[in-house]
Amino acid sequence: MQQVRVRFAPSPTGPLHIGGVRTALYNYLFARKNKGTFILRIEDTDQGRFVEGAEAYIVESLKWCGINIDEGIIEGGPHSPYRQSERKDIYRQYADLLINTGAAYYAFDTPEQLGQARTDAEKQGKTFLYNASVRDKMQTSLSMTEEDCRDLIERGVPYVIRYRMPLDENIHCDDLIRGNIVVHSGTLDDKVLFKSDGMPTYHLANVVDDHLMEISHVIRGEEWLPSLPLHFLLYRS
Repeated sequence: MQQVRVRFAPSPTGPLHIGGVRTALYNYLFARKNKGTFILRIEDTDQGRFVEGAEAYIVESLKWCGINIDEGIIEGGPHSPYRQSERKDIYRQYADLLINTGAAYYAFDTPEQLGQARTDAEKQGKTFLYNASVRDKMQTSLSMTEEDCRDLIERGVPYVIRYRMPLDENIHCDDLIRGNIVVHSGTLDDKVLFKSDGMPTYHLANVVDDHLMEISHVIRGEEWLPSLPLHFLLYRS
């Protein structure tokens, strides 16, 4: 059997709530039952919501609950650092890899342009979805020459990096609790992987870290189930 390695990866945006404690406990007990490793990873890529002191509160709360950390921001470990804000260069390498393989692209759309696209869709009684049906009409590296794209980047024009969702594919994901989950790619949008502030989004950082830290099982709240197809595709890419 593969060595069990699980992680609890909270964001330091406030006090640790009971739902987070439950998730941490499930991961911790699963690791202990299987003689595995329990990892604490701090996912602090959303700097706008960062709360001073929240990280220390999370660590102390886990200790108070009797949840002992094997690898983490204090304990260290073979895959340090365990704080995502200190791993930006790693995420950038993987974002560039996705660009080079055609799995992602640059998007230079301004907030005003995106707002107008949403307004136009609403006038037609539709919900704006940034996907294969619109990506070539937006200001992206897919709708311009390589030279024009490079020029915008060199001039410092803000951009994000988006995942290039497949046009027509049934995405099959196996979940230990729910079994085989099938989602059609046409219902999904081209999620932002790298933000204009130079920080990765949760989706990219989460998958890269789980891969590099050799996480064997992901145990998290039901609310993250809609992200599973994208994360599956990122692993595949």
